Amino acid sequence: MSSFTIKAVRRTGVLFSTIFAAAALIAGPAAADPEIDFQVGVASEYMGKGAAKSNGEVAWSGQVEVTEGDFHASVFASTAELSQGSDAEIITTVGWAPEALGFEWDFAVLNRDLPGTAAGVDSNYWEYQADVSRSVGPVSGRVRVNYTPDGFASTEEAWWVEAQAAYKISSKTKASAALGTRRAHGGADYTAWNVGVKHKLTEAISVDVRWYDTDQHDLGDSYDGRLVGALTFAF
Repeated sequence: MSSFTIKAVRRTGVLFSTIFAAAALIAGPAAADPEIDFQVGVASEYMGKGAAKSNGEVAWSGQVEVTEGDFHASVFASTAELSQGSDAEIITTVGWAPEALGFEWDFAVLNRDLPGTAAGVDSNYWEYQADVSRSVGPVSGRVRVNYTPDGFASTEEAWWVEAQAAYKISSKTKASAALGTRRAHGGADYTAWNVGVKHKLTEAISVDVRWYDTDQHDLGDSYDGRLVGALTFAF
């Protein structure tokens, strides 16, 4: 077995151990009859805020989410190949998602942790996020604002603002596009966009094919355009 295969197997094992341990911790003390959802997936590239995060390698991911009324909590984890040695990303989220004034809102606090980061590098940080969305017939839209006061490594204050629009082609197929911009003190500034189609093969299995690109290819390979395919299984 090659060293790459051994490394991938080890990462995947740690990833799913983390996810299911988190599920037990979240679900245990939850209020009566919460809704608990699980999702696992594989993608040709792990993407985040419009940039590639797995150095061209296949990424395995998983998520557990608990919902009780308007409140939700989740843990998402993915294998990755990030700068400063990070080999995974774990995102823990707690949020409140009410409906008001004809819109759906979602206010959340996120903690990002990047295991494997070199010693001395700031690899754990907080983000504060607000979404507002609305659907009219087959068309839906969402605006997201994400802020961190102190980001990864040398990045300090950073903002990510994104608008997304989607059109429901059929009960199983949806086309969508998004445009976002990132501004960071001590980090990369760029504008990113993506366009693609998501199709449900079954009630549990979905495939997404999407083109990602940015306006700053000179920042490195992570910011180049690329076609990404992803397969997810929800249960």
